[in-house]
Amino acid sequence: MSDTIFSKIIRGEIPCHKVYEDAHVLAFLDVNPLSPGHTLVIPKEPAVTVDALSDDASAAIGRVLPRISRAVLGATGASAFNILQNNGALAHQAVFHVHFHIIPKYDDGTGLGIGWKPQSFDHAAGKELAGKIAATLAK
Repeated sequence: MSDTIFSKIIRGEIPCHKVYEDAHVLAFLDVNPLSPGHTLVIPKEPAVTVDALSDDASAAIGRVLPRISRAVLGATGASAFNILQNNGALAHQAVFHVHFHIIPKYDDGTGLGIGWKPQSFDHAAGKELAGKIAATLAK
């Protein structure tokens, strides 16, 4: 994995506005926020995409993400939020270290905007694909 801005923040080479830290996770304010309180939650384990994370690093993120989300909502007064996590350049990942965005959404429209273009669903193809995914998980 390349030396990213997040690895430099983890090592203390670049300052951040830290909101949470433990042995496995660091959370800090995004310096290019979509809304006030936009917070990044990153594992200290180096991994480019979430599928490359160890079970331990994934569990550590999962344990603190709800708690940090509640804290962001409590501190900002926002009543809604998005959690965004991108994997790979094609999926709009800009920093190649796993990170989760907690993005408060406000009545004034600030926060994450999403375009959603659902496709039709073929149940026969879906059954086949679900089987393939389940078989891959079983390996």
